[in-house]
Parts: sequence; C-alpha cells; structure tokens
Amino acid sequence: MRQDGRRNDQGRPVHIETGYLMTAEGSALIHAGHTRVLCTASVEDTVPAFLRGSGQGWVTAEYGMLPRSTQTRTPREAARGRVSGRSQEIQRLIGRSLRAVVDLKALGERTITLDCDVLQADGGTRTAAITGACVALALACRQLVTFGVLPKTPMRDYVAATSAGIVGGEAMLDLCYEEDSRADVDMNIVMTGGGKFVEVQATGEHAVFDDAQLASMVALARQGLSELLAVQRAAVALE
Repeated sequence: MRQDGRRNDQGRPVHIETGYLMTAEGSALIHAGHTRVLCTASVEDTVPAFLRGSGQGWVTAEYGMLPRSTQTRTPREAARGRVSGRSQEIQRLIGRSLRAVVDLKALGERTITLDCDVLQADGGTRTAAITGACVALALACRQLVTFGVLPKTPMRDYVAATSAGIVGGEAMLDLCYEEDSRADVDMNIVMTGGGKFVEVQATGEHAVFDDAQLASMVALARQGLSELLAVQRAAVALE
C-alpha cells in the first residue's frame, strides 16, 4: 500500500466541477487528490498571423502556478518578467494535446485559449491541466453551437492525461508529489478517448528501465485514463 492507502494500480480520486467561472465560455476546476487546477476556455474571433485567411482556427494554452500552490511561496512569473522554461514546456504540451482532438477547419478563424492555473500542487499538475482543460474546451465548443456560431462542435474526441512511474522497483499509477520526487522512472501519458496516444514522456530519473517496465507503466496508464475519460464525459453531461 502507498502512503495514501492506494494500490499501485489505483489513481487518486478525481472530481471535476464545471461552470466554476460565470465569465468564461467554458470552465472546470479539477481535483486530482490534493492537486487543484482551474481551467478556463476563452473564445476570440481572431487567429495568429500565420493562420489569417486560411479559414482555420487555433487552440492554445497558458499554464501557471499560484505563489502558494506549493509548500513555500514561489514568486509570480510575471514579477520575474519571463515565463519559465518549465511553464513553456507544459503549456505547449497542453496546446498540442487539445489540438489533437479538435477539427481546426470546423472551428473557423477563431482562437480558443485554455488558461490552466494551479491552485494547489501535489504532483501531476500538467496531467490534471490537460484533463481539466479538455472539459473546459468541450463546454466552450458547446456554447458556440448553442448560440448558433457553429453548426456542430469542432471537438472530435476527448483527451486526458495521467502519470505512471517506477518507485522502489514497483510500477505505480498517478504519482503524488512525494512519489514523483523519488521515482526511478517518471512517465506522463496523453491519450484520446479512442485509445490513441497523443504524447508519451518517459524519463529515467534515477535509473534506466526495460521493455517490461515500460509495458507495465503503459498498461497502468491506459487503465487510469479510461477512468478519467469517463469522469470527463460525466462532468460535461451534467453541465
């Protein structure tokens, strides 16, 4: 048993609260264990310069951690005058993940920006951000249909993300911060509702890993992701 009582193949409890902000086209507050991420979707009738006149839309993301989302205060990146390399990497990952399930032509020349703000961090903030942002995106797309802006949603599927790792020689699903900080191998997996991979990030932090360990982590991730996708669909249906 792990420190929080979970089995190795068990993810943290996940709850998604939709409509958290009345001002955004789509919003979702995702709870993944002690991790909390607020995800909002904003629709603008404009696209980046490289897409102007193409008839194609764009989906992008921004990611940030509030100063006291961690045990000690972290200064705001705006106060430092630059976005950290870690934040840039994560927001690009979120954008890639969401674009994988959107028909950008069907979106038209519009941009949907997903803002993912970490309120409390206990590991898995990037995976929670992707999972929550997908729900916010689905709600924003549904609003476009409701108000007659689009004839149908441009979303082709859902997408979710989770982590897996090798900790103390054992494969584990959905690492919390304490497990992630001492993991021999850390993996983040992004997958569509249709079971296709969008991204697999696997790193030997303190040890190398073999085919069998890789397969065990992927199998755990698939199981966890199927549960997350069900939670997403239920959250959107209830909104």
